[in-house]
Amino acid sequence: MNETTITAPPGTPFIDIVREFDASPARVFRAWTDPEIVPDWLGPAGMTMDLVEYNATPGGRYRYFHRDGSGEHGFRGVFHAVVANERIVQTFQYDGWPTEVSLETVTFEDLGGRTRVHTHAVYPSVESRDAMIASGMERGVLDSMSRLDGVLTR
Repeated sequence: MNETTITAPPGTPFIDIVREFDASPARVFRAWTDPEIVPDWLGPAGMTMDLVEYNATPGGRYRYFHRDGSGEHGFRGVFHAVVANERIVQTFQYDGWPTEVSLETVTFEDLGGRTRVHTHAVYPSVESRDAMIASGMERGVLDSMSRLDGVLTR
């Protein structure tokens, strides 16, 4: 089974997320950028996703909400660079705390029919990075990567 690693070195404003998938970079990239597929995997298990906007092109925007019985969580951002099957650079903002915008670079590394996805998120301060971790992002990331694995094996 492929494991997801989340690394947040103390004293740095970074979070690194790495996961390998048993699928080509083209398949993983498509699942990551196709608004018809994204709701099938992005977000914590047990929550529904309302995808308001998702235009994975340079200058395109995204906006979505995750909902369950306890409420909703909104997210938004702008895609700055989108290189098919290789890289995405985007901003990420959570409607809760922290309210600061992070800059994320997602790379899709070809491992000969498999793909390593590496997300490097940079926050404006260690405090905002720590607040994002405290918000429960780990559950959302782990569930999302597991659900994406399931989508890719279909």
